[in-house]
Amino acid sequence: MFEKQNVAFIVALTFSVAASANFPVLVLSMFWSGLTTRGAVLGGMIGLLMSVIMVVLSKAVWVQSFGFGSEIFPFAYPALFSVPAAFIFSWLFSITDNSESANAERAAYEAQSIRSETGLGAEGAASH
Repeated sequence: MFEKQNVAFIVALTFSVAASANFPVLVLSMFWSGLTTRGAVLGGMIGLLMSVIMVVLSKAVWVQSFGFGSEIFPFAYPALFSVPAAFIFSWLFSITDNSESANAERAAYEAQSIRSETGLGAEGAASH
């Protein structure tokens, strides 16, 4: 079905899908103390689902591979929309999470950030 597609374009689409699911979660986990597990998981899932759906509905797949008349999503690369959406939903689900575990994650951010950037305190974690 995809034999007439440009391989470089298919690779770019896979990177777009991967970036939509991973990049916002990685950046927020390194630089924002308010990120919670709930926000990371749901934001990453929304980025992944949006990017896959947009790729399928784009011209490259919907028209050229499936043979439908015209594309539903008019852009070639979905990351322009799915990456910001993953950031927004990660933020939204994190700020609305008031569970005990979310508060513990927020409280542990500073120590974890110092440990990840300097290595101070990491020797205790390695001995367990």
